[in-house]
Formats: sequence, structure tokens, C-alpha cells
Amino acid sequence: MAAIELDGVSKRYGAVTALDDLSLTVDEGEVFGFLGPNGAGKSTAINVLLDFVQPDAGEVRLLGDPIRREESAPIRDRVGVLPEGFGVYGRLSGRKHLEFAVDSKAADQDPDELLERVGLTGDGGRPAGDYSRGMQQRLVLAMALVGEPDLLVLDEPSTGLDPNGARRMREVVREEAARGATVFFSSHILGQVEAVCDRVGIIRDGEMIAVDSVAGLREASGAESVLEIAVGGDPSAAALDAVRELGGVSEVRAAGDQVTVTLGGDVRKTAVLDALESAGVEVADFETRETSLEDLFTAYTGGGSGDRRADTDTDDDGGESR
Repeated sequence: MAAIELDGVSKRYGAVTALDDLSLTVDEGEVFGFLGPNGAGKSTAINVLLDFVQPDAGEVRLLGDPIRREESAPIRDRVGVLPEGFGVYGRLSGRKHLEFAVDSKAADQDPDELLERVGLTGDGGRPAGDYSRGMQQRLVLAMALVGEPDLLVLDEPSTGLDPNGARRMREVVREEAARGATVFFSSHILGQVEAVCDRVGIIRDGEMIAVDSVAGLREASGAESVLEIAVGGDPSAAALDAVRELGGVSEVRAAGDQVTVTLGGDVRKTAVLDALESAGVEVADFETRETSLEDLFTAYTGGGSGDRRADTDTDDDGGESR
């Protein structure tokens, strides 16, 4: 059964088309990354998915049932949400936040165990208003986990997290997937998405332009990979020319004992190594660097004013602090 189905969903705000006949299916148990430039329609799609915004056309189904505002309460109990731009109650402790979430879902979970799971052991008694941004992010993630939801919707979950917090978040995502939950994961930190997602969907101008695994996106885009080769001494010009003559090699560069070969076609890496060795070059070691999700995102969206940022786990004010 599909955990998420968007079928022909459209949404307009006056003259602006936010979603244009958007269709998407996310399977049960899948970790799905949802990407797009600023203004692409990500936030609208998530709001429609969660029944915060009504679409002008199309149908939304969660966990096998259609989303209708008057009938959505039973479905909501099976969904955990970490929204972007959330707020916490500054005077309430972290533990009180979780106690409220546990009561509201009639769940049977220990708030302190949830705090431990997201790395807030020992901080449950403190007012949430005294938490750093990253700690508040961890707290809301813990609230999303209440009730062991069948579907987790995480909108920019890495915001404000330091490297330890980001690593804990990835661990939680993997644990939830192992439990059988579906995770719908939107993030501007593309390295995080690449690390945990089974498939990725890229939205642009309200339309889904690509849905596949990262490997599948790489293959479909014809993206190049880079072969870094450590050699014994400076390679001759003839050796480099022998590599350039191979079909599928788009660039060859040499700097001292390092040769960098960009592969844009079906050429086998062993053919590159054989060409060098046949020309008398000693190959000491080599490493392949595949096209990153960040590079693929740029290729699919045309670059420009995307919401892509450096793959760092801290925000502008330094991320988490205690």
C-alpha cells in the first residue's frame, strides 16, 4: 500500500500557480526526500499533504485513506510531524511538551525515553524557551515520534542542528524506517537527504520533474563521475592523450602525481587505468567520486535561486549550544 498519494493536485493563489497537476506516490516503509528551489511549491505540497491547505483540484490519500478535513482526525493520529517554523511554549519544560503530546495521542510512552532518544537526556526539566534552536528542533522531533506514527513528515529537520544533532536525527530516521514507518523528508541540506533517503523527488514550478533513487537520477541525467588516480611521478603527455582518446572521457587533468579523469559516458574505469599503465605510468591508487545530490539538484533545477546551501549542520547563529 502507498503511504502517500498525490494525484493531479493543483493549487493557485490568485495569479500564482503553486502546484500544477502534481502527482506523487511514496511507498510504505520508504524514506523519501522532497527537494526543490525556493518558490517551487514544496511548502504548499506539504501543507496540502497535511490538510492544512485545501487543493483546488486533485486528490490526496494518506495511509490508504483520502484526506478530508472533517474526517482526518483518525489519520492524523497515525502521522508525526516536524514542521518548519514551529514554536515551543517557552515557559513549559521539554518534558511537559512531551507529556502533552503523549496525552493528546493517548500513547503509552515515557517522555524521558523520548528525550534520551533525541539526545536531550538531562534537559527535560528546563524551560523550552531556554533551549537553543537546535535543542528545540530535537524536542519537536521527539514530539513527532509520539505514538510510533506510521508516517513521519519532517520539514527541514536539520535546521539549527550541530553535527552531533544531525547525526542523531539521521539515526532516528533510520530507526523509524527499520520499524516500518514511512518518512517524508524535506531538507535544504542535500548531503543529509542523500545519506538517508531511498528515493528523491524534485519539484520545480509546482511540477514534479524527477523521482528516482540518487543512483537513478545520476544515470538519467547523464551526470559525470570523477576518477582520482595517484600515480608514480609526472605522467607523460602521451599517457594523458591515450586516456583522452577513450570514448566517454570528457576531461583529463594532471598535477604532479595526481591524475583527474572526468567520465561522462560508459567508459570503464579499468580502461582508464589500463591506458595509463600501457603508457608506462605506475598507478599507485585510485578513487571514484560520484556526482553528488547537490550537483544533480543543480542539473535538474537549472541552478539559480534554489534553496541549496553548503552541506553544513549549523545555522547562522552557530547551531546548537547548551
